[in-house]
Amino acid sequence: MALFGAGISTAVGEARQTLRHAVQLDRDGLDLFTVSDHPYFGGRLDAYAIVGTALGATEDIAGLVSVSNLPSRPAPMLARTVTSLSALSGGRIVLGLGAGGYWDGIARLGVPRLGPGAAVRAFAESITLIRALSGGGAPVTFDGEFYQVSGLEPAPVPAPPVWTGSVGPQSLAVTGRLADGWIPGHAADWLSERYRTSRPIIDAAAAEAGRDPADVATIYNLPGVITPEPLAATRDGDGRWIGGSAEQWAEELTRAVLEHGAAGFVFFLSDRLPVDDQFGRWAREIVPAVREAVAKP
Repeated sequence: MALFGAGISTAVGEARQTLRHAVQLDRDGLDLFTVSDHPYFGGRLDAYAIVGTALGATEDIAGLVSVSNLPSRPAPMLARTVTSLSALSGGRIVLGLGAGGYWDGIARLGVPRLGPGAAVRAFAESITLIRALSGGGAPVTFDGEFYQVSGLEPAPVPAPPVWTGSVGPQSLAVTGRLADGWIPGHAADWLSERYRTSRPIIDAAAAEAGRDPADVATIYNLPGVITPEPLAATRDGDGRWIGGSAEQWAEELTRAVLEHGAAGFVFFLSDRLPVDDQFGRWAREIVPAVREAVAKP
């Protein structure tokens, strides 16, 4: 069964609205809410502060930082953060991870700049270490290139699923070897060139590591508008999804699940439209229609 979520604002000036949206999405039966992680912008709320507060105000929905700014969140501390949130929320957390994309901003935090290859190696180490520091067991000693811990007691809480925002070939290969899910970059969808060229790298790396490639789910960030009436074209001249009526959305997403193996969708507004209306139509019209369609024998 596919997962359905929505991306909520991280703007400081919209803090109360952000929490209200998380609560409403939970009441409407969505599976997850997501927030971005850009700690170098003063006008943005801390991503994990949003997730912790929102999880405390909700009952069933899961939270995802999409994706965690790993260079500014060292893996041992990030392990403590996500296992703590999991314990507090009853397991309602997914760990989104990326190697770091906006290094000019990251460097302003005082974090040493890494080259592309080093960033990917640090990314791979982080997944291994975060899992080692979860689920109980003996104290962990890890002597990696970027992370070193000595006799560190793991949390008794299992590690959450790890979804990545991998883009480059090396990072995609790490996703295939180690991750549970992949969120294609730049809001690429199942018909995009990015998906067609990237997913085979993940699958090959998974198979080489002895994994079933199907164990790495693909979850799509999907911006667009939900219109009152059908659009003549739901994709632009470059083939990117732009939206349409609730019926057009439901038809497109149903095909994505049944014909392309899509495992989930996170809705983002792509225009300055009334957020409550768009979220409401997504959660109460489109999502139930897709769930019903894909559940049919």
